Amino acid sequence: MATTIDVKGLLAEAKAMDPKVIEVRRTIHAHPELGLDLPITQSLILNELAGMGISATPGRTISSVVGRIDGALEGPTTLLRADMDALALVEETGLPFASTIPGLMHACGHDAHVAMLLGAAQLLMDHRDTLHGSVILAFQPGEEGAGGARRMIEEGLVDPAPDRSYAQHVITNLPSGLIATRGGPMMASADEFLITITGRGGHASAPHEALDPIPVAAELVVALQVALTRRVNVFDPAVLTVGQIDAGTTFNIIPELATIRGTFRTLSEETRRVVEALVARVAHGIADAHGVDVTVSFPMESYPVTINDVAGAERALGLARSLVGTSDVLAMEAPVMGAEDFSYLLQVSPGAMIFLGVAPPGSVQPAPNHSNRMLVDEAALHRGVALHALLALAE
Repeated sequence: MATTIDVKGLLAEAKAMDPKVIEVRRTIHAHPELGLDLPITQSLILNELAGMGISATPGRTISSVVGRIDGALEGPTTLLRADMDALALVEETGLPFASTIPGLMHACGHDAHVAMLLGAAQLLMDHRDTLHGSVILAFQPGEEGAGGARRMIEEGLVDPAPDRSYAQHVITNLPSGLIATRGGPMMASADEFLITITGRGGHASAPHEALDPIPVAAELVVALQVALTRRVNVFDPAVLTVGQIDAGTTFNIIPELATIRGTFRTLSEETRRVVEALVARVAHGIADAHGVDVTVSFPMESYPVTINDVAGAERALGLARSLVGTSDVLAMEAPVMGAEDFSYLLQVSPGAMIFLGVAPPGSVQPAPNHSNRMLVDEAALHRGVALHALLALAE
């Protein structure tokens, strides 16, 4: 028998939890940790879940946490995921709960993700008697490049596979409280490239006696951008960005080496392969033209395209409309070119990545995610708490 859910009541319950959710978020924000080893955050999550009476298991090789809630009624298994790791940034928000760890900051909202999922866990425990099936609470380290989702899968997270999987991500370029998603490609793949140009060093006054790698690097950066516009289908887009160029030690020495590091993002595996080959071909062509040596590598464990299940995304949009109203829900027309390792989970369990807007009210141009000045409007978090719970409670 279907159970009627008091959706507005659920939202009110989530709102009443604001003090606790915000306290947890601020505690995590003040103690950021990087990568796959997050002992402080892991300990906090384990303690919070234990206080709710939820059984939880820490990861064997990484600082993950997996909790489980079994409902009173038969039904599907729903996985809800929150990532936990921070970024290597010096925080400049001026917040009273700013990072206490030099050089580290929660600048992508993962502190809010953990707090929202813990809040949802309490809501689900409060409604356990009407919960159909089971809920897996997946707290994941290492989203920022370390492939934590895949490591959790290797440790058995999706064995057996959940019937549906959802994750929420706060984002500052959407109005506070707006819930957004789409079916199909939602976020891009992410690949890193490293190009090393080896010339011959010498005196700046006699470049003809050296092989200067710096102008080669400069030409290569421009050539990559031009090649991308000529070789990639505009209807299956790609973005390539050079984020780092390193060469030389002082003003009057021609260095021997120059290195270029960057990333490219695509929305299909076909275009991903095209761009990888393009980077290598252009680099070798430019190097050959100038008589320097070049090596091209792709060192980062890349994330695949995040592809939302169409039915799973429509389900999320429908539940969000019932929760917050049609005007605060957006069916996105296009994906975004950021990347997410939740993509690995969506390859084995249908569901969706969902955005929650957290732009500070009155801010004309909010600092974006990954900025050391990023601010989160905490007034929006209860919507994420309630949506997590509703995604599990609704049949």
